[in-house]
Amino acid sequence: MSSTTTSRKDANVIKHGYRNQRTIARPASVQGTGFLTGAEVRLRFLPAPANTGAVFLRVDLPGRPTIPAHVTQVSGTARRTTIGHGDVQVALVEHVLAALAGLRIDNCIIELDAPEPPGLDGSALGFVDALIEADSTPQQARRDVCTVEESIVVRQKGMSLAIHPHNEFKVSYILDYGLWSPITWQIHTQGVTPGTFRSELASCRTFLLEQEAAELRRQGLGSRTKTSDLLVFGASGPMDNKLRFGNEPARHKCLDIVGDLALFGRDIRGHVVAYRSGHPMNVELVRLLNERVASGKPSSQKRAA
Repeated sequence: MSSTTTSRKDANVIKHGYRNQRTIARPASVQGTGFLTGAEVRLRFLPAPANTGAVFLRVDLPGRPTIPAHVTQVSGTARRTTIGHGDVQVALVEHVLAALAGLRIDNCIIELDAPEPPGLDGSALGFVDALIEADSTPQQARRDVCTVEESIVVRQKGMSLAIHPHNEFKVSYILDYGLWSPITWQIHTQGVTPGTFRSELASCRTFLLEQEAAELRRQGLGSRTKTSDLLVFGASGPMDNKLRFGNEPARHKCLDIVGDLALFGRDIRGHVVAYRSGHPMNVELVRLLNERVASGKPSSQKRAA
C-alpha cells in the first residue's frame, strides 16, 4: 500500500514503561443514527476484566460474535476504519476507540446492535461524556508504554506519516487540500492526555467536501445525515453549521490518529507528525509498530508511567 523508510532498518519499538490498566466502573449507553446505514443504533460500554482490551460485541448477530479492536482485525480503511471479517464487521470504529484511548480506558466491551456505532455529530464527544459519567477504575494488571528508538516514516503519493522519539504522546497534523479548496491550509499540534483530549480534540467533527457528500449518497450511504449533522464544506465554507475551532478539521484528523493508534493495544510515547494522511496510512503505521515491538528485555528506562 505504501513505501516506508526508517532512520535505521532495524529500528525497534521498545517498552518504555508501564501503567496500571483501567476499565469503567459501570455500564454506559449511547444511542443515535448510524451515518452509514441510517439505522437507529444503541451502543453500550461495559466493564471488562484486565487484559481484555477493547472488544466490540455484535448483539444483533447470531451467537453474539466479538471483534477485538486490534490492527490484525482491520479489514478496511476507505474513509473510515473497519474491523472484523465477512459478515462480522464494525465500521467507523475510530471515534469510539479515540474516546477510550483518549481517556486511557483499556478494557471495555463495546456492545452494538448494528454494524457501526451511532454517528452522533461526527465527533467523539458523546462517547467521551458517557465514559466520564461511567467513571473509571484501576486494575492490577499493567499496560505497556512503548516508544520508538528512531523515527519511523510512512510515505505515499505526496503524503507522509511519521513517529519520532518523544517522552510524551503528541500528535501534529498538517492539512492541505490545495490552494483553491474551501477547507483552508491548517495545522494542529496536541499533547494528548485525558484532559486535553476532552477539551481540545473530542468535540471536533468529521468533515468532507460537498461533492464528497454527494458521492457517498449516490453509493447509498448517509441517507439520513444532513449537512447540519456534521461538517460539510461548500464553496463558501461549512454548510448549515459553524466551526467549533478555526482549525477543527486538522484537530479531527488528530482525533482519528488517536483512535487508529489505539489498534496497537499499547500506549505510545512519541511525536506523531502527519501531512495529508488518513486511515490507510494510520493503520499502516500501527502495523509497522506492531511488527517491530522488541521481544527482548525492556529498556533500562522502564518505569511507571
